[in-house]
Amino acid sequence: MIGLKGLLERKPRLKVLIYAGKGGLGKTTLSAASSLLLSREKKVLVFSTDPQASLSDVFERDVFGKGEVKIAENLYVLEIDADKRINEYVASIKKKIIDMYKLDKLPPDLEEYIDSAAAEPAMYESAVYDAMVDVVAEGKYDYYIFDMPPFGHGIRMVAMADILSKWVEKITELRQQAYDYGRVAASLKRAKLTYEDEILKELQYIRDRIVAFRNIITDRETAAFMIVVTPERMSILDTEKAIEMFSSLGLEVTGVVVNQVYPPELAKNPETPDYIRNRIAEQKKYMEEIWRKFGDMVISVVPMLNREPKGFEALSAVAKELWSPSRSFEEYL
Repeated sequence: MIGLKGLLERKPRLKVLIYAGKGGLGKTTLSAASSLLLSREKKVLVFSTDPQASLSDVFERDVFGKGEVKIAENLYVLEIDADKRINEYVASIKKKIIDMYKLDKLPPDLEEYIDSAAAEPAMYESAVYDAMVDVVAEGKYDYYIFDMPPFGHGIRMVAMADILSKWVEKITELRQQAYDYGRVAASLKRAKLTYEDEILKELQYIRDRIVAFRNIITDRETAAFMIVVTPERMSILDTEKAIEMFSSLGLEVTGVVVNQVYPPELAKNPETPDYIRNRIAEQKKYMEEIWRKFGDMVISVVPMLNREPKGFEALSAVAKELWSPSRSFEEYL
């Protein structure tokens, strides 16, 4: 196991670290611990795209919907309020239409249509893309750590980037043709088609944002996709499936972090309760399976802590194991 230290030595240009995986495996904790670790020497932003996760909870500080919040030297946290971002986006669309057509207000049926479109699941992805592209494009930080939504949502989010990009490209192409025809007609009438030009610009802007998002997460030198797994049957099956699905989308999983593993020496302690001994015996079987299936991808193994991993002190203990594991993988087998 090379730990995060070894990963950074292999990929010195790495700037974006993305934690993906099934819900409840500790992605938020590992994201927070990684950001704390890297902020010792570099400026870091840790960013949550998971509506269920809570960096606020892990850092014991309310940062939800408050923009980029500095919580320590070099360490900033951004927990997006996707609903708020969607509402702002919808309001900007309505304003553009009103300004474009010089209306006093939107026709009721058009307003209803836009409000309905805002309820579409794709709007969440769009809001997240915007937030991700915004923070990375600004280039204010040395490292960006992303806590991705659970597999179903996360994979769909990646897939949607490609689907939305193709859709916008097709619509842009059709709008361009319509604009070209309209421009000829307008020229004959000595009129202008300013509003068509504005619509095209908007579509091209959306397409560029989506492509920028896709480029960020698929650059193998500057971005690393890490999948979190625990020594449990369902977690292993989900990880296997996720690696295949990410691969089908053209995304290479950089590494696997095994989390919430009981220290094996606990089984030798006569004071350890039987139910913990049984868990360790069961865990050994699944660690063997993890090694067999993902052994060459395992970056770190993070042991189960004796307390909830909240606050800087507990996160520092997680970060230490992430950076340079204290045991070899073979010691868990």
